Amino acid sequence: MISFKQLPLEAKAAVAAGVVFFSMMLSRSYLAEQLELRMRRWLLRLQMALFANALMLIGSLHVWRSTVTTFSRSSSVANSFCFMPWKIAVFMFLALAHSSFFTLLFLVAEEPYFFSLAAYTCLGAYIILIFFLFTLGSVEQAYKFLAGRAAKAGTGNKNSRTAMKPVLAVMLTVVLTVVGLLNASQPPTVNSVEVPVHKLPSTMNNLKVVLLSDIHLGPTVGKTKLAMIVRMVKALKPDITVIVGDLTDSEAEIIRPAVEPLGELNSPLGTYFVTGNHEYYTSDVSNWFELLKSFNIRPLHNENVKIVSPKSTDEWFCLAGVDDIEADVLRYSGHGMDLRKALRGCSSENAIVLLAHQPVAAKWALQERPDINLILSGHTHGGQMFPLNAGAYFLNPFFVGLYKVGQNTFVYVSPGTMYFGIPMRLGSRAEITEIILRSP
Repeated sequence: MISFKQLPLEAKAAVAAGVVFFSMMLSRSYLAEQLELRMRRWLLRLQMALFANALMLIGSLHVWRSTVTTFSRSSSVANSFCFMPWKIAVFMFLALAHSSFFTLLFLVAEEPYFFSLAAYTCLGAYIILIFFLFTLGSVEQAYKFLAGRAAKAGTGNKNSRTAMKPVLAVMLTVVLTVVGLLNASQPPTVNSVEVPVHKLPSTMNNLKVVLLSDIHLGPTVGKTKLAMIVRMVKALKPDITVIVGDLTDSEAEIIRPAVEPLGELNSPLGTYFVTGNHEYYTSDVSNWFELLKSFNIRPLHNENVKIVSPKSTDEWFCLAGVDDIEADVLRYSGHGMDLRKALRGCSSENAIVLLAHQPVAAKWALQERPDINLILSGHTHGGQMFPLNAGAYFLNPFFVGLYKVGQNTFVYVSPGTMYFGIPMRLGSRAEITEIILRSP
């Protein structure tokens, strides 16, 4: 029987990831109600950071072998002046990528620290590099398989081909990282979408709703970016502003100064908020609710409000919001998606607009209440960056943009107003959505 010491490093990292994952499940199932809130918050974040790092270690070993060990086998390269600086650069790159998850614990403030930005940039580059190393390696193996013995060549050519793979992967990674950083540094685009809403009163035709989602105040998004978003929203002069979750990645007390620009939102029919999964990762939802209320932003905690027409007090539609489904997974006390409670008093005689952070929640809501006319969601980030786009597409029933479901129902999924952690966007664009409600 093979002992743990005899396992290769990749297998040891996989075992470590499994142990941490098991401890996470144990904590969620049995310790959630027993631990003090602050302790639970730190334990959850520490477990997530350790789990991510254990998984990343498998990829880091592959990166090191591909970009360092491969070249060290050549005496001419290993003895060159550039090899040692390159070796140090790769080590620092991997160390920064691994440290990114720990910045949530130690480096969150009003504005991002340079270290956090550098660490998450390296994490983004790490993901791209892993993808290209894997893809090019797969192409190489397929070529060898198809070519068979006829593909055999001299040792020199073989070494040259082996060296080309990491060089090409690094070059592509550098180019895409720069493009992604430049794209994410631009202000969000304003996307105007017209949505016909069945049974919307004619006096509310052309009502303007501005949709924000996935701002992720935390290690790499601070007060300056939020102030820019608020200025853009105010310039649109919306009747209603809604924030559909993942506003933050940190506790309210720590990042309160960065949230202050939200107090400038002054939509005449109100500003509303529903939780996303990341609010529950902070384990500080109650304090966030109180902070948002102080800025005149109303959380919809499985509840609804009547949005009354400015032209007629007898005409209105129902705006409802549900807690994010992650609250159920985390067994977050007093929270969890409860559609029946959220739509209490909302009948099919009036138009119903629902705020639900995750597209999966939107799908569940429509299965239970097909009379909902419009659901506004976020969560997917439009994949945020290559190559994560494909995963986000296949894991969500609605990916990004406007979807028509049945005769009188629409779902709109925002690609996010900022980004999570990694200050990059590839194959997606940050967005502030201006939704114009049309009465039939």
